[in-house]
Amino acid sequence: MIRSSLNSLGAKVVVAASSDENHPPESIIDGDTKTFWMTTGMFPQEFIIRFADPTNITAVTLDSYNVKHLKVEKNISQKASQFEFVTEKELEQTEGHLQSNAIPLNGSSATHLRFIITSGYDHFVSVHRVSIQN
Repeated sequence: MIRSSLNSLGAKVVVAASSDENHPPESIIDGDTKTFWMTTGMFPQEFIIRFADPTNITAVTLDSYNVKHLKVEKNISQKASQFEFVTEKELEQTEGHLQSNAIPLNGSSATHLRFIITSGYDHFVSVHRVSIQN
């Protein structure tokens, strides 16, 4: 089942490397691609999503703009520390529309997912939605 609004699962963005009051990190999990979180222009940038309970995830979909390289890490502890590498992906540049990338996580169980944007196609990138399939 695909969950486009992680808010409905009790998920929260607990860490974000940058913040703008007009584009808060919580926009990542509201399920709406019209809202977004924007980075400050330096890399790496990261954000961490915490789930209310350990969650089995087969894939995560990232809707973004100008993200070039992304790493995904997870943990199953209650603390947002000691992450384990899951995967990384080079995203294709899109002009005039969002990048939508499904990233397989092979049934990983996670309490926290950390997304690290190591580079972008521009100085600023935006993340519009993260959804999971479980």
